[in-house]
Amino acid sequence: MKSIDTYDFKGKRAIIRVDFNVPLDENFNVTDDTRIRAAIPTIKKVLAGGGSVILMSHLGRPKKNNEEKYSLSHIVPTVEKLLGTKVEFAGDSWGEKAAQMAAALKPGQVMMLENLRFYAEEEGKPRGLAEDASDEQKAAAKKEVKASQKEFTKRLASYADVYINDAFGTAHRAHASTALIADHFPDDKMFGYVMENELRAIDDVMGNPQRPFMAILGGAKVSTKIVIIEKLMEKVDSLILAGGMTYTFAAAQGGNVGDSKDEKDMHELALNILKKAKEKGIELYFSPDALCGDSFSPDANTKECDVFDIPAGWEGMDIGEQGKRKFIDAIKGQKTILWNGPVGVFEFDKFAAGTRAVADAIVDATKAGAFSLIGGGDSVAAINKFGLADKVSYNSTGGGALLEYIEGKELPGVAAIRK
Repeated sequence: MKSIDTYDFKGKRAIIRVDFNVPLDENFNVTDDTRIRAAIPTIKKVLAGGGSVILMSHLGRPKKNNEEKYSLSHIVPTVEKLLGTKVEFAGDSWGEKAAQMAAALKPGQVMMLENLRFYAEEEGKPRGLAEDASDEQKAAAKKEVKASQKEFTKRLASYADVYINDAFGTAHRAHASTALIADHFPDDKMFGYVMENELRAIDDVMGNPQRPFMAILGGAKVSTKIVIIEKLMEKVDSLILAGGMTYTFAAAQGGNVGDSKDEKDMHELALNILKKAKEKGIELYFSPDALCGDSFSPDANTKECDVFDIPAGWEGMDIGEQGKRKFIDAIKGQKTILWNGPVGVFEFDKFAAGTRAVADAIVDATKAGAFSLIGGGDSVAAINKFGLADKVSYNSTGGGALLEYIEGKELPGVAAIRK
């Protein structure tokens, strides 16, 4: 496998799969440039080596081609500012304009393709099928898009001499730009710095962690976290479970959780997790109290409740004061910390204090020598909101990809480079 540090980029056109799926406000301004900043060192490495760069990414989940709000043209000014050089925008990914611009690229120049998901071929999924389409029609449509996906992939590959995957956030997708394109560069494919750093950080945490090792998991549903909880119970010494799934665990043990999130079909599973943790000697931490709201709103009325006794009409939206103290004390002295998921609805200022307390405790542990890996979009967004991104060891740009990698699954975007 080639390395970006030793590869000779002189006179080469590098097509780089980046993850510029960033949030935009109503005026299409980038509100969090974390993922863009993360990709800048890889781009600069190619340019410094005498190469040129073709950037490709997706943005959002467009349902059709050329939805203005999902155009990557909105991202260009931020990329130019952070990169310090002009970025030409192709306006398409598959058309003649993109091909001509790529062919004319000179060393030191950068261009960006349009949103890859404007094309059904990127994901390889048919679009526009009627709701009552027959199985035969669905099969035919899938076959058609898979056939055209090969041509789409071939066209993307034709723009460049070398392929770099630097989009860890999409590495768990077997899409044209994340996995299939690599086959067109058997001797000229590699990871960028984002991918290299992500894989190294996660491998270190999961493969050789300093102990004690704690994981902190938030999230609304037990059902979306069950696999990662079970996987982590094979690795960690202690585990904080928080967020919306707290109330499913409380309800499973006979608690009243009011209007809080409660996956009743997960009760037995929740009880099994409690049992397994006890058998393995893993310390499980839950907040004994909750800061509740009378509506899911930033202006909701609030009151603190026992997590096992939340009145009807109220829902848990953050940990309470006892929970803060309990979590802070638990985090002290940890040597490895993995945090995925906020402990409350931190987007609403009234319910951000619990997540802030956890973030501050992780920062303090990091200062004391712990390795802290912050993983997943919401956790990173929280760290950024609180201005603490540079005070933890590593911020992962991946959400689903991080979880799947930790679960031990083979990520298509990783496998395509390594094979």
